Amino acid sequence: MNKRAFIHTAIQTATALCVATAFSGAAFAQAVTPIKFQLDWRFEGPAALFLVPVAKGYFKDAKLDVSVDAGNGSGGTVTRVASGSYDMGFADMAALMEFHANNPDAPNKPVAVMMVYNNTPASVMALKKSGIKTPADLNGKKLGAPVFDAGRRAFPIFAKANNITGVQWTAMDPPLRETMLARGDVDAITGFTFTSLLNLEARGIKADDIVVLPYPNHGVKLYGNAVIVSEAFLKKNPEAVRGFLRAYTKGVKDVIADPKGAIVTLKARDGLVDATLEERRLKLALDATVLTADARAEGFGNALAPRLSLMGSQVSDAFATKARVDSATIWNGLFLPPAAERDIFKTAKR
Repeated sequence: MNKRAFIHTAIQTATALCVATAFSGAAFAQAVTPIKFQLDWRFEGPAALFLVPVAKGYFKDAKLDVSVDAGNGSGGTVTRVASGSYDMGFADMAALMEFHANNPDAPNKPVAVMMVYNNTPASVMALKKSGIKTPADLNGKKLGAPVFDAGRRAFPIFAKANNITGVQWTAMDPPLRETMLARGDVDAITGFTFTSLLNLEARGIKADDIVVLPYPNHGVKLYGNAVIVSEAFLKKNPEAVRGFLRAYTKGVKDVIADPKGAIVTLKARDGLVDATLEERRLKLALDATVLTADARAEGFGNALAPRLSLMGSQVSDAFATKARVDSATIWNGLFLPPAAERDIFKTAKR
C-alpha cells in the first residue's frame, strides 16, 4: 500500500469511527427517559422520599433522568400533570378524584400508580385549654384552615363519621393557620399532623398542650398521597413508569433505614432547611402514613378496590363534584414492583 492509499484508508476509518460514536451516543441518549416530577409541597422532610433515589442514582440506574420540583398543593400538582407540564407527581388521592369527577372529558387525566401515604395525614388540632378532647367537642366550634387544605376539604367526611354539626369556618393563608390557633382566634384547625404539630411547637406551644384528632383514628379511612402519572406518559413509557416505581421503592427503604442520612440529602437540595426539625417531620410522616397497620395489611404501594370505591363515594359527596367519582379510573396498580420487593417493613427499625 502506497502512502496516499494508506492516508485515504486511515481517513475513512476515522470517519467511520466518528459516525459510529455519534450513533452510539444518540442511541444512549434515546435510551434515557427524562421525567419531570412535581411534589405536593415544599422541600420538607417527606420530600426526602423522592430526593434520596435521585441522589443515590437509583433512577439513573433505571435509565431515567428524573428532576424533582417543589409544589404548592396537591390540586396544583394534579393539574400540572394533567396539562403535561409534568410527567409524574405526588398528590393527595382526594384531589386526584376531584379532578377526575370535575373534568370527565379531560384528555389526559392523571392516574395513581403507587400509594405512598396509605392513611391520610389529615387531623384536627386544638389546644387543651380549649376543652376540646374528642370529635364531639367540636360541635358548634370555630375551625380554621386554608380553603384548599386537604383536611378542611375532607372535614364533611370526618363530621359525618363523628356526628359533628354547627361548625363555623375561618379561612386564612397557610402561614397564619397555627398562629391563629395559638392566639385563640379559632378553636381548632385542620391540617397534616406532621406539618401543623411542628408549626405549633415552633410558635411556643408545648406538645403536651396540643390535642390531635387524626382522621384515621376517628372513622375516616381515606388514602393519602400517591405517585401519579399522566395517561399520555403512561401509554408512551410504560417501562419507564415501572422502572421509576422500582427505583423509588429502593429509595424509600433507604429513607426508612436512615432518616438522618435522608435529611442530609434534603439539606443538600435546600440549604435553608432545619435538619433537626425536618428529621422529626419525616419520622412523623412515616409513622402516621407509611408504616401503618393498614399499609402492612395491604402491602406498601398497593390500594384496595373496596376502600377506593368507598373513598370515591365520600369525596363525591364532600366535594360536591360535577360527576360521581369512578374509582376504577383513578388507580392502576399494574406497574408496581412485586410484593416481596415492596416489603418496607423488614427495613423499619422503629
